[in-house]
Amino acid sequence: MPISAHARLDIPVPAAPAGTPAGAPRTALEARELPSRPAVPTVAAPAPETRGDMAPGQSRADYYAWLAGNPRHRAEVEAFRAHLAAQGLDNVVPIWQLVRTSSSWRACNADRFEVAPRDKWAHITTTLRFIRDEVEPALGDVEAVSGYRNDRLNRCSAGAPQSAHRNFFALDLAPVNPRVTRAQMIRQVCAAHARDGRAYNTGLGFYNGERFHVDSNGFRKWGADGRGATSPCSSSRYA
Repeated sequence: MPISAHARLDIPVPAAPAGTPAGAPRTALEARELPSRPAVPTVAAPAPETRGDMAPGQSRADYYAWLAGNPRHRAEVEAFRAHLAAQGLDNVVPIWQLVRTSSSWRACNADRFEVAPRDKWAHITTTLRFIRDEVEPALGDVEAVSGYRNDRLNRCSAGAPQSAHRNFFALDLAPVNPRVTRAQMIRQVCAAHARDGRAYNTGLGFYNGERFHVDSNGFRKWGADGRGATSPCSSSRYA
């Protein structure tokens, strides 16, 4: 499928036709990506597409620049998208977020975006199904902060030697809606993990703040220090 068919996530959409109202979606695909707007304005503003605390250099605009800088990147993204589309998973999390590497990319002198090797693509599918079926119904849209990390970047980022990120089983996520509190996030995701995590082979870890880790590389849970005993899922505070 030609790249132009995927302007929503790969390249900036073309200029709007003359007469298009300001702020209106310019294509049907773009309209699918934008948050729905109520007919009558409400007091609460719609949740932003992306959180404001992400690492510098890994925005959508930065992704466009990375994509335009090398034809190989475009080909790899297109092939990866086709793989996800075949599984019905290409709209769970935006592709440009799935290829984010690590928030430590600059300090590690690494690429800020990278498509995982093809032989690892199948690993992320179960993880995305858990996010689609269990996480997003509870939290709303989530943003992928970190996906695949090659061995060098994983070491530099202080990742575990056997980190599930190395084989693209894992995504680090954050709720897009800033009104979701840490307590709400933990309560909802822990409930999903307890209910159906075993069926998805889900690993669930929590960092400090409002970020969490999901993988499909073994049913388990852990806290910010990496130990299962400190998982907030085990705390009566979030029951």
